[in-house]
Amino acid sequence: MQPKKLSEEEVKNAVSVAVREAVDFVESEIAPDRIKAQRYFDGESYLGSEEGRSQVVATKCRDTIRSVKPSLMRVFLQSGTPVEFIPRRPETVKAAEQATKYAEYIFERNNGFNIISDVFHDALIKKVGVAKVYYDETEEVEFDEYSGITEDQIELIRQDPDTEIIEQEIIIEARIDEMGVQIEPAFYEIKVAHTRKEGQIKIKSIAPEDFFVDRDAISIDDCYVCGYSSTGRVGDLVAMGFDFEEVYKLSGTSDSTVSDEEEFARRGWDDNSETDSSIDPSMRRVLITEAYMKMDIEGVGVPKMYKFLCAGQDFEVLDYEVCDYNPFAVFEVDPEPHTFFGRSLVDIIIDDQDASTSLLRGLLDNIAMMNNPRLIVNDSMVNMDDILNNEIGGIIRAKDTSQIREVAIGGAASAALPAMTYYDESIRAKTGVSGASMGMDTDVLQSQTAAGVNAAVQAASAVSELIARTLAEGGMKQMFDIIAKLARQHPNANEIMRVDGEFVPVDPSSWGTEIDITANVGLGNNKHAERAATLQQALQLQMQVYQGYGAQNGLVTLTNIRNTVADIMKLGGISNADRYIMPMSFEREQQMLMQQQMMQQQQAQGSQQALDPNMAFIETERMKAATKAQVDMQKVVMENQLKMHELGMKDDLERDQMAQNLLVDAAKVVGQYGANVDVARIKAEQNAPRPHNMQMMGISPNG
Repeated sequence: MQPKKLSEEEVKNAVSVAVREAVDFVESEIAPDRIKAQRYFDGESYLGSEEGRSQVVATKCRDTIRSVKPSLMRVFLQSGTPVEFIPRRPETVKAAEQATKYAEYIFERNNGFNIISDVFHDALIKKVGVAKVYYDETEEVEFDEYSGITEDQIELIRQDPDTEIIEQEIIIEARIDEMGVQIEPAFYEIKVAHTRKEGQIKIKSIAPEDFFVDRDAISIDDCYVCGYSSTGRVGDLVAMGFDFEEVYKLSGTSDSTVSDEEEFARRGWDDNSETDSSIDPSMRRVLITEAYMKMDIEGVGVPKMYKFLCAGQDFEVLDYEVCDYNPFAVFEVDPEPHTFFGRSLVDIIIDDQDASTSLLRGLLDNIAMMNNPRLIVNDSMVNMDDILNNEIGGIIRAKDTSQIREVAIGGAASAALPAMTYYDESIRAKTGVSGASMGMDTDVLQSQTAAGVNAAVQAASAVSELIARTLAEGGMKQMFDIIAKLARQHPNANEIMRVDGEFVPVDPSSWGTEIDITANVGLGNNKHAERAATLQQALQLQMQVYQGYGAQNGLVTLTNIRNTVADIMKLGGISNADRYIMPMSFEREQQMLMQQQMMQQQQAQGSQQALDPNMAFIETERMKAATKAQVDMQKVVMENQLKMHELGMKDDLERDQMAQNLLVDAAKVVGQYGANVDVARIKAEQNAPRPHNMQMMGISPNG
């Protein structure tokens, strides 16, 4: 079967069906787990409880997430660049370094802390965190008013393609004399709109509930269809250029089972409110879906990636275009092989929270019953109102005290507390969150040797480090790779970024594709004390080499030393190293070395002259003599050139006279003898170069 070109209707139907199936898959199989995980994180539970019994919930899920997240943030934000571009060839080293710095600059410009905080939070609770990296071209309009300008000035303003005159009014009429000649021009007052287009690489987090992917997808790179939905307004799509009537028919509530009237009532709106769509139809809500899907629309046999813009609950395609990449970066903490959705940290410990909740409720109920035991009484021998009164110190009136006795309640703490400790240890083993890793339990490392303490900390943080590595190898690498692709596709000639305290221009077009990307988050990457100690040793070695062998040692430069000091300060919590040590680059270091050598030469010459006064006098006289000789030589050259010029002029005059005499003599010969004279040959002989002319032109007479 041969591939064929798809019609518009076939494309729209295929996309709508694919998106609907992907959304149904996520809502039916993934969404229930997410809803349950979010409830458990919020401190709720599906466990039932009896009337009058404890309803407390052991918030193990929330406590674990709040303990793991700070360590992950510290690893990614305080240990240097989490992702680094590696050159494939020696000539791409500079390009890889600039790509790494630029990607980090884009990440920070988009408030990278909030981005990774959101996606990490989603991945820890809802299986995946999703970030979208895209190039956004925006238009900013500024309005200005000008008064007292002429028609010529208005014409100059009209020539600017980014400026539009929106209002124009004459404030002074033109003056014209009786002959109809304009004496003074007219003056105007105008209002103009300046449109400025600006494009930037942007990053934003996508709610996992809004993201969808097909059932058979294993990763974001091999999925059949993926995308996300959001609730917008009819006016938003009209502003994009779509027909109002077409979009309005697709609008409605985000839930297809809820009518507009029910939605208005739920939100407290009425038919006469200003937000009612009958008053302002452009504010009617509509579901906007952005889908990415590979299709062979042209029928060439090779599918391409397309970006589809859909609207409404039926995902009707409004527009589509070819795109070069999938803009989503997916973050996971515990991926499952051969499936797209793995497990979240809440999924792993959710059963342990139920068990801990049940134990905690039983323990609290037991303590409550021990503090307020039940009584066995003879209602005919005691006052029941006094029995039912739980006031502390209250009197119980009885005819016979032997008719009152407590029901014996055994203490459950001896059995419940070890069980609760067991589940706490189970959670720590699954998540790596323990007293050693958190650094909060003051007794956890008592009576331990240094080696034992180090081993305990490493064992406790192993799971957290694996989570960090998974996040780096997955979503972080994908996000930085997309940033590099967008930078190459949309180079900005005026792009400047700050590197090591200096502002340098950025040229993404020179990077090429000969660079790889690698995660820079490894095991033990958050051990700042060990890294600082290693850098201190490296600094000592650098200083020994530099002081012992000089600046031209070929092993250590001032730039290397400065970078080492900056990294040590960064590990100590000081990120603005430029405030304390000047930025340094290889080019600047070479300039400093050249200036230093010149100063040393000048100082050496000055010291020699200071040691021998005669040498200074001789040097001065030598310079005078050399200057005089140079002036005399120039004078001789000028005199020779003047003489040669005079000789040339004299020669030209003689040639002109010879030419005139030749014509006269030729005329005489023709008149007297009737014979022709070869005037051309004679002129050629006369115009032949003379030795003095050849010397003036720098040509030897002998060739």
